[in-house]
Amino acid sequence: MPPVPHESRQPLRRRIRITSSIVIVGLIYAASLFGYWWISSSYPALSPFDPAPAEYPVVSIDMDTLHTATNELEVDVLLIAPERYLDPRLGVLNTDIAIRLHPWVNLGELKFPKGETPGSITATVEAHGDADYWPFDTYATKPLTADALIGTGDDRTVEPADIRVSGGIEGWNVQVDQTESDPSASVIELSRHRGTLAFDLGVVLVLIALPAMAMIVAIETIMGRRQFLPPLFTWFAAMLFAVVPLRNILPGAPPPGAWIDQAIVIWVLIALVVAMAIYVVAWYRYSKL
Repeated sequence: MPPVPHESRQPLRRRIRITSSIVIVGLIYAASLFGYWWISSSYPALSPFDPAPAEYPVVSIDMDTLHTATNELEVDVLLIAPERYLDPRLGVLNTDIAIRLHPWVNLGELKFPKGETPGSITATVEAHGDADYWPFDTYATKPLTADALIGTGDDRTVEPADIRVSGGIEGWNVQVDQTESDPSASVIELSRHRGTLAFDLGVVLVLIALPAMAMIVAIETIMGRRQFLPPLFTWFAAMLFAVVPLRNILPGAPPPGAWIDQAIVIWVLIALVVAMAIYVVAWYRYSKL
């Protein structure tokens, strides 16, 4: 068999390189998706909502939203009343019940009136933490306890109420612990999910890559190794204005002036401006030729 001409082997090699590059990129993409799924599923979930009544009133707390800047945790509070406080025919309360959460919530007593089916009430509890430590900030409530005030007027009685915590917040790992001094008290602890941290790292790497590419192009151009191309001015401007949107999509929206702004964002902006200035100098030299 005659040898294959060199000219005919080049298209074949080019197709092999292109196919290999596509396969490698696809494998990297699939590996990143699998890694994110594995990281995201590595935390145990809280027990699902349990509507079963107990001997004492039960306060079900379903987490809704965490406001890191104000250290506030929004929750939905639902009363699960014992059967003795329910109308057996209609399933509504046969007496007024008010719930007191300790520490106090913003609404004070949460009232569930007689003759109605208990519905969830949105309330806010304190969750102490420091948002400036983003994305490694953690938050925790004080020990939560609850009392149920049964009846109306001077005839009201107080009964202890159990607390059940369910649900979760997207991007947060939630853990509920009982205190040693009071087993009936529950502490809700929240820390950022490792999947969220991985996404944060990816965005930070993109931010760092922007000025690195801009500096390479600018330095190569001003040293005469690459041809000056006027349309690249728009590319520099696009990268400059892309920094703030990239910073704002970071999960958890770190407060303005956080350490990431001082350590990364401001230096990315400075490096992009310097690269653009170098390219302007290259334009000035090119225009004089």
